[in-house]
Amino acid sequence: MIVKFRASSETVRAAPLDAVRTAARAESMLQARAEALGGRTGARLSAGRAISDRAQVVTASGLDSHALARKLRADADVEYAEVDQLRTWLAVPNDPLYGPAAGTSPASGQWYLKAPVAPVLASINAPGAWDITTGKTGIVVAVLDTGIRKDHPDLAGQLLSGYDMVLDTTIANDGSGRDDDPSDPGDYITAADARTTKFSGCTVSDSSWHGTQVAGLVGAAWNNGIGMAGLAPGVKVLPVRVLGKCGGYDSDIVAGMRWAAGLTVAGVPANANPARVLNMSLGGDGACTSVYSDAVNEVTNAGAVVVVAAGNSSGHAVSVPANCTGVVAVAGLRHIGTKVGFSDVGPEVTISAPGGNCVNETGSCLYPILSTTNAGKTTPVANSAAYTDGTNYAVGTSFSAPLVSGTVALMLSADASLTPAQVKTVLRSTARAFPSTGAGAGVAACHAPNGVDQVECYCTTSTCGAGMLDVAAAVQKAGHISPSGNVEAVVTASPARPDPGNVVTLSMADTLFGLNRGFASASWSIVSGGDIVQGFEDGNTGPSVTVKPSGNGTFTVRVNVVDDQGGFDTADLTVVVDELSVTVSPVTSSLKVGETATIAVDELTTAPDRKVTYVWSIVQGNGLASLSGMETDSAITVVAKAAGTVKVRVTVTNDLGKQVAADWTGTISAATPVGTSSTDSGSGGGGGAMSLFELLCGVVLLVVLKRARRRRA
Repeated sequence: MIVKFRASSETVRAAPLDAVRTAARAESMLQARAEALGGRTGARLSAGRAISDRAQVVTASGLDSHALARKLRADADVEYAEVDQLRTWLAVPNDPLYGPAAGTSPASGQWYLKAPVAPVLASINAPGAWDITTGKTGIVVAVLDTGIRKDHPDLAGQLLSGYDMVLDTTIANDGSGRDDDPSDPGDYITAADARTTKFSGCTVSDSSWHGTQVAGLVGAAWNNGIGMAGLAPGVKVLPVRVLGKCGGYDSDIVAGMRWAAGLTVAGVPANANPARVLNMSLGGDGACTSVYSDAVNEVTNAGAVVVVAAGNSSGHAVSVPANCTGVVAVAGLRHIGTKVGFSDVGPEVTISAPGGNCVNETGSCLYPILSTTNAGKTTPVANSAAYTDGTNYAVGTSFSAPLVSGTVALMLSADASLTPAQVKTVLRSTARAFPSTGAGAGVAACHAPNGVDQVECYCTTSTCGAGMLDVAAAVQKAGHISPSGNVEAVVTASPARPDPGNVVTLSMADTLFGLNRGFASASWSIVSGGDIVQGFEDGNTGPSVTVKPSGNGTFTVRVNVVDDQGGFDTADLTVVVDELSVTVSPVTSSLKVGETATIAVDELTTAPDRKVTYVWSIVQGNGLASLSGMETDSAITVVAKAAGTVKVRVTVTNDLGKQVAADWTGTISAATPVGTSSTDSGSGGGGGAMSLFELLCGVVLLVVLKRARRRRA
């Protein structure tokens, strides 16, 4: 189990981990916590690895994991308790179209890095970014994977020392637990392995050298006379080993995330080279857990961007941790820009990038993702610049993700001050539109996951993210570099669609300048709609101004930007002032399992003649409750299913695209058992056991309601 103690926990105060640096001291503290928790819950607990100063692994025997979780969650000191599950590197389905094919190195070479030219539309246009930067050594990309083959000649000089976080020695396959050697000894599974309890359910397979392949895509060396070119050869790659034979546990992965970002992990030396980018080409089924949600929040707050592969289950729901809020989730594309068959889809996807595809069922794979590997089938062999090719090709969203990670590293090389949220915004805003033609007959638009495989399909922004990755555009925008070589004025408003009375900041900060050019001055003016604008003065020359619109309507602002070499450009922006706000009633409720609550839009304020739409969704506690009724109506019914906290959100969108939201929070407690009082029997009035008559009435009412629902359906 992974247990996180509350910040106020006496257990934490009695055995603090935040300053512990030696493994022996950490082990003592962790065991003290486990014993204290076990004493209170009646479970004999042993301590496992530390994850953060308040989170650790505990183990027990004689109990089902889920039963143990229920016991531990009931303890007042425990914030959450979750099963420590096994995750795997995102392999490719063993289907004929994607399986091994005879042949040699692909004639297409590194097609995925080049400028897009029909019919190869998914290429990411790296050369347009390399004119600006090939990466700076101060930017570190952590590859959380199976480890690395340090002896690969195309990775020489590109790697930092890294760390091995795999604690289980059988999974690690290197004779030791956590240590400072992230080398990949091979993650092969033999038939004998597959018959053991430890590897039950694992597929017999050769070693993948997965981490080495991912690292090469990010940072393989240039101009050394051999092999391939990495996307960001100037940055440094930090190998963090979190996967071994058959995968790796959440606890090791999360510890690796924290360590990679420079956060403390008890018993592990501090990371001297914190990463700005974490590449995670791994995952598994299920919703985002509290364990991963915590880790993503901590890592992004530390300034690191978390890039995760969407998953390879043929168009099903995005895997965890790619479905966690705050990550950059990456889906996979075929060379022509359609969704490649294996890639998963969903609204969680941020952007799509090439994932490799063969387009042929026999012969050499035509469009694989070529990268560094090792020729050993099980254990590594002396490296001779081995690469994936037509006989051992790489396809999967595992290889889409490092193309995005390398892009983010180049963006941060252009402007190291970018926050994770800004990086995500730039990636989305510079993505190229998905194609809607060019595939074979019968290829339809991708749809939301529904449990049925969907292979090649035309991507949409609700299934594959904002569009196709464009490295050149992303790096240019990150560094405020104009692709034309001159200044290109851009003006933005924040908020973009203000209400009357809002203070609006107008900025030219997104203006693009030619290489080696910079901002000199700006001149602002209101060219229309000035009657609703307050606080604006002619003659403003700074990079931003503020205004305060007094009523609904539109106004247009103009900025003239001059660069430090005398170049200039003008841009206009029309701002729509559009009143929209919403509240719901009730805001909070307390329910018991089996009860329902109706939430309704209580107050909607909008400009005259605006049309609005409603969308209700569960944004916290998914699985603890369900929604009953039309999710596009102005009211919804929540059905309580399990104890916990649930948050339901209504998002209101008007016909101009403006959105606002309001939340309802419900606290669900266990149902009162039949035959017990739902109130304090000493308080007088009511309570007592339910009568047989009351019970029968309830059953009859449920039957009537169920029939009524069927008639409505």
